[in-house]
Amino acid sequence: MSHVLSDVQAQPDMRGIALGEVGIDRLRYPLLVADGQGGKREVAATVTMSASLGADIKGAHLSRFIEVLQEWRDQLGPDSALGMVDDLRRRMGSTTARVKITFPYFLERPAPVTGISSFMDYACELDVSVADAGAALLQQVRVPVTSVCPCSKAISDCGAHNQRGWVTIGVRPRDPRGDLWFDDLITIAESSGSSPVYTLLKRPDERHVTMAAYDNPVFVEDMARNVVIALRRDNRIAEYRVRVVNDESIHNHAAYAEIPWTAPDESGGGLDAG
Repeated sequence: MSHVLSDVQAQPDMRGIALGEVGIDRLRYPLLVADGQGGKREVAATVTMSASLGADIKGAHLSRFIEVLQEWRDQLGPDSALGMVDDLRRRMGSTTARVKITFPYFLERPAPVTGISSFMDYACELDVSVADAGAALLQQVRVPVTSVCPCSKAISDCGAHNQRGWVTIGVRPRDPRGDLWFDDLITIAESSGSSPVYTLLKRPDERHVTMAAYDNPVFVEDMARNVVIALRRDNRIAEYRVRVVNDESIHNHAAYAEIPWTAPDESGGGLDAG
């Protein structure tokens, strides 16, 4: 005996209230992410997916979100991310759709002297939305660096205090389907500090990193400004925001500098070194 299964979500709703976003939140899912080295990395991502819901529709078919994610999971890149969200919008019959993905992004990094390779992880976020009026894409990275305090170096007979810094860069590309990707932003962040951070260092590498950082002291203000200079030079970027935090090693507080969303052709405000 066959049974006809009722589709409750597709039933009309009489309250006349449209919903801007309906979907799934905090789904953990394996994805293959394109890297800037010609390969793909499997990551354990946390995913939020949503679509708008018309005032006359009772509910969204949540299984379709997973179907779309599964079909696109092995090809996540700048262009395919937009394709995935547009596919979601069409399947849901919605005017807008949005997907936000956060994940650890692994890149292979050689040690500076010995060249021994190891993997570094970077916290990345991709936020994509598609509507009838067009598409929007936001990319964000959080990158660890080493920073040596210029003031400590200047006033000390020997040595200077140093600490772990965190450089967070968010950008909106001019062309959401362009070639700007996380590797570019990670490179900018790592070059803004006293030294990059490495997973594997042998003694010659450690000596090199220690001395290189000492020769390149920076405040959080310096790092924020260094990042902005690099972002301004990249004509692929329409808008950016920057936040740099130092986990101070000799103070009972963190130090930070922040620049809100800014277009590259806008003049920056003053940040005083401290």
